[in-house]
Amino acid sequence: MIRLFAALALPHDVAQALTRRQKGVETARWRPPETLHVTLRFFGDLREDVARDLDGELSALSGGGFAFELSGVGAFGEGRDIHAIWAGVSESPQLARLAKACENAARRAGLKPESRHYRPHVTLAYLRHADPAEVAAWIQANNLLKSPPIAVDRFGLYSSHQTKDGSAYRLEAEYPLD
Repeated sequence: MIRLFAALALPHDVAQALTRRQKGVETARWRPPETLHVTLRFFGDLREDVARDLDGELSALSGGGFAFELSGVGAFGEGRDIHAIWAGVSESPQLARLAKACENAARRAGLKPESRHYRPHVTLAYLRHADPAEVAAWIQANNLLKSPPIAVDRFGLYSSHQTKDGSAYRLEAEYPLD
């Protein structure tokens, strides 16, 4: 079994700019810059044969390059149940189309449909028992986040592996969008 997801990697300079904001929430497990990405579709744990079928479906996707921007920040969860801090993604029809194409590729490979509404973001930290006031103060201090346009000409298929420091990701395949 291999745990897979499709994603857009962030350019080094954008990831570095985000990591400079990673302070001020004591219990946050901030993500290192090399792990920052925008997930297009999480596929989960797949058998090798299903992963090969998925790779074939993803390699057939096209649609041309585009650009998107990061905008704003927020958190998932409420009160003591806040479990992640994220950077938002400005509305992008091209990004939404690519995420939908990845969803359709997953279905053609035999995976179940994703039940959650697609909400593009970059997870900056995972939280456990965070102080809601600290999280609120961090959001208020960073809510004007805006990145320059981020050019996209490819996306990747990544595997996820648990380590003592959290998830580590490895690029398994890359798909140009020409």
